[in-house]
Amino acid sequence: MGNTLLEFKNLVTEFRTEGTSVKAVKGISFTLNRGETIGIVGESGSGKSVTSLSAMRLIPNPPGEITGGEIIFHQKDGTATDLLKISEEEMRVFRGNDIAMIFQEPMTSLNPVFTCGNQVVEAIMLHQKLNKKQAKELTIKLFEEVQLPDPERIFRTYPHQISGGQKQRVMIAMAMSCQPSVLIADEPTTALDVTVQKTILQLMQKLQTERDMGIMFITHDLGVIAELADKVVVMYKGDIVEQGNVWDIFSNPQHPYTKGLLACRPPLDKRYTFLPTVSDFMKTDENGKIIENNISVEEFTKDLAIPLSERENKHKELYSKEPILQIKNLKTYFPIRNGFFGGISEYVRAVDNITFDVYPGETLGLVGESGCGKTTTGRTIIRLEEPTEGEMIYKGKDIAKMNTKELREFRKEVQIIFQDPYSSLNPRMTIGNAIMEPMQVHSILDNDEQRKKRVEDLLTRVNLDPSHFYRYPHEFSGGQRQRIGIARALAVNPKFIICDESVSALDVSVQAQVLNLLNELKEEFGLTYIFISHDLSVVKYMSDRMVVMQAGQIEEMGDADQIYNQPGTEYTKKLINAIPEGKLEDIKRHLERKGVKVG
Repeated sequence: MGNTLLEFKNLVTEFRTEGTSVKAVKGISFTLNRGETIGIVGESGSGKSVTSLSAMRLIPNPPGEITGGEIIFHQKDGTATDLLKISEEEMRVFRGNDIAMIFQEPMTSLNPVFTCGNQVVEAIMLHQKLNKKQAKELTIKLFEEVQLPDPERIFRTYPHQISGGQKQRVMIAMAMSCQPSVLIADEPTTALDVTVQKTILQLMQKLQTERDMGIMFITHDLGVIAELADKVVVMYKGDIVEQGNVWDIFSNPQHPYTKGLLACRPPLDKRYTFLPTVSDFMKTDENGKIIENNISVEEFTKDLAIPLSERENKHKELYSKEPILQIKNLKTYFPIRNGFFGGISEYVRAVDNITFDVYPGETLGLVGESGCGKTTTGRTIIRLEEPTEGEMIYKGKDIAKMNTKELREFRKEVQIIFQDPYSSLNPRMTIGNAIMEPMQVHSILDNDEQRKKRVEDLLTRVNLDPSHFYRYPHEFSGGQRQRIGIARALAVNPKFIICDESVSALDVSVQAQVLNLLNELKEEFGLTYIFISHDLSVVKYMSDRMVVMQAGQIEEMGDADQIYNQPGTEYTKKLINAIPEGKLEDIKRHLERKGVKVG
């Protein structure tokens, strides 16, 4: 037991609402040791975040309550404490000092009215006997340690003035300020670019090695776990369905759910006709009991790869046509205004002189880090942002010069699926009416009765139930809301759809379902896509050609497979190298660095 840090024994956490009780965690057990990283993996609703909040005693009561089990914390002096049996006052001593947590969304975890530095100072003064001056010195030292640029400046800035990756580093600095024994990281890199994600993961590994911490790393992405974890705990609907060392889980997964999670990530070295999903490996009976499926990931995917010759023939036909959209020297600048009278001091060059064509039936991928200009490009094409200069020719007409009537007709043909489906849906409007509204605006079909029937058909087509017509956005999961956004885009019979980070916030299994759906709809309705994402593996899987953007300009452009296999610029190489692939050779290297022999 000398190496044991945290033991979970038969933990049960329930949520009670309106007379019903839901067990979010159903009697789970596992152990975290010093200097070890446990990856807790599962989809939304699997209970992984509830497990971490239970360890911190942060379950909101009501409606939640820990109703069974033990969470035992072992201190270096041999003292063992059941965290579920101590008072809230005693728990505050452990929380922050011994067990720290990094939350999924740093913007909601940081107070917008205090500077980043003052928030870390407050945490230090709360837990350690330091005065304000000493706490400030320690904060700046921590900011240096987490590799924040210009720590003195970051100390004085407010959360909204720094990037997502920098906010996450501030949260890590705060978590590390009291040198905890256990660090719980709940999806800390989900919303970050792959390059930023890689530096955050490397930083966490460095801090762990220096301080001999135990890390509970919660994520839905097995690729991230492969390069970080020593052990893996796979959760499904509140239960642990499989746990073991990272090599065994990746090289020989036993449970069909684990196989499904491993299979549904877009492969980088080949193209599949469709992405496998969890349901391909795991069937359930009428009682919800899992029916075992003995097929391996390799067996299932062996015939899914698209032959190179088939792809080449498709591209010959695709690029023999005239472009449907021509972007010529496009610039979109945003003015920065200063002073009382709001004079323009300079411009943010969000899109800075870019040129490319899109062909009918093509999926053109736009990829790059946050701030590269890819979303502004998409929004400018549909005139949600006004271009500063350049031409956008759609079917022979310049979009920038279209009058109101022409623009309305254009927007009927060219639709956009937004990144956050919840904020793009009216919370007061049923999803049926949200899908029907653009049909009413564009006078599609003769009356609302016909439109309602069309909406029900569209809901069926995106794998939702027609009876969902009268439900509101808050009643759906993230993946379901994204399908609603797709149905709304299809309602006006478009020819061209801009998908703006449309799968970035989804679990890998739900992401695979949505990507498959987009490809099916493309074939069925003869659609053309611009597919925007910071995730190069997803863009490569979806795209015929790829445009890599940086700082508002095009770094390189060409066949998606060719760019991946032979990147032409250092920036593209950096993006590719940052993708966590979860290959067995990467896991082997990671474990051997820690002195663990495998294979």
